[in-house]
Amino acid sequence: MIGMQEIEAAAGRIAGHVVRTPTVPSPGLTALLGAPVTVKLELLQRTGSFKARGATAKLLSLSGPERAAGVVAVSGGNHGIALAVMAAALEVKATVVMPRSAPARAVEIAEGAGAFLRVTDDMAGAFALAARLREEGLTLVHPFDDPVVIAGQGTVGLEFAADAGELTDVLVSVGGGGLIAGVAAALRDRRPGLRIWGVETEGATAMSEALAAGGPVPVALSSIVSTLSAPSVSQLTYDHVSASVEEVLVVSDREAVRGTLDLADHAKVWAEPAAGCLLPAARRVLERVGAGARLGLVVCGGNATTGEVVGWREHFGLGRGDFRRGPE
Repeated sequence: MIGMQEIEAAAGRIAGHVVRTPTVPSPGLTALLGAPVTVKLELLQRTGSFKARGATAKLLSLSGPERAAGVVAVSGGNHGIALAVMAAALEVKATVVMPRSAPARAVEIAEGAGAFLRVTDDMAGAFALAARLREEGLTLVHPFDDPVVIAGQGTVGLEFAADAGELTDVLVSVGGGGLIAGVAAALRDRRPGLRIWGVETEGATAMSEALAAGGPVPVALSSIVSTLSAPSVSQLTYDHVSASVEEVLVVSDREAVRGTLDLADHAKVWAEPAAGCLLPAARRVLERVGAGARLGLVVCGGNATTGEVVGWREHFGLGRGDFRRGPE
């Protein structure tokens, strides 16, 4: 299990390489949800998401021979962007393996940063190819099944605990579980009375299915939210979530896209559906915990193009009147 010693060490290691992102009250979301809301704006992080933290922590932990041999990562988008950009900054050769479903912009940014890109038919194939490249001598920078990476993501929670006012509930998006594992570890230490909630989208439910099964299981992926689409969680992330997280809530892709539009309209931030999913989940949390709740939202990333968001809006038939409605 990752503890504060590892998270504080990661914070010291990555300082100067990543941004201490703003933690601010959101009057717009407070009015929309009817409860005080504070946001941690990781979409303003280098590379557009929290992923830069874990990738940088791992890259800075490499030995000389490991740096010389290079690294490989599997990604549905943000982890690949982060590794490509940060590896270039630290002069480490990087290979990024992405499924064909990865956003075109993520592919362009990773290639533009100088990474060698490999594309597979699906996420399972991407992990299999990365495993083979690891056997050939590259160091795997796993998106979530790595204690160094989780400690790097845990610096989000360390900063949130230090910078936010009083909170009762924090919501964190879940893909493979690296972010919520690290954030939960930090918040449990610094704010032990806090309730932590995970959020997934239908068709990307690796953690909720693991919790139901009592351990990691492979899942079928169908969500449009590629950045949350892990084929399974790891034992490491499962252990953290099962020990420290209240519940993992599941929302529809449509709700996640509507949340993205709500974040633009009410919070004035351009987020991706992996962050938009927090808003419908926040409504459910408020229904459960009742009066007195003070919410914290980790707005994990903003690597969605205007074209993608407009396309999703049209696909789900979301008009202006939809944005203020409650959960479906």
